[in-house]
Amino acid sequence: MKIIYWILRLVAAVILLQTLWFKFTGAEESVALFTKLGVEPWGRWLTGIVELVASVLILWPRTTGIGALLAAGTMVGAIASHIMVIGIESAGDGGQLFRLAIIVLIASLVLAWGHKHQLLRFLRKA
Repeated sequence: MKIIYWILRLVAAVILLQTLWFKFTGAEESVALFTKLGVEPWGRWLTGIVELVASVLILWPRTTGIGALLAAGTMVGAIASHIMVIGIESAGDGGQLFRLAIIVLIASLVLAWGHKHQLLRFLRKA
């Protein structure tokens, strides 16, 4: 199970981290997407920061559950944005961003469930 969790950690974190370049550098595709959502530029920056934090938390074993929950929530927002505003396909990507969001959501939900003891411990302390 440890190997499966590490694979899921890496998949989720790599996908989240690779999109940061586009968000933080103001890549044309990213700016267009967040403009369509009506939250450019602050929404792009905030999303990038949240995804960076989620990635670091996912990769750090002691906080994987918290990071996974944060990533899952972010991906629910991304998927909802695609369905309601952007469309499945964005800027001719063939739906790739949408599919990547689903992959991160699934990986994050599995990680959150597998690390529910961390989440419960965190809630007890909070």
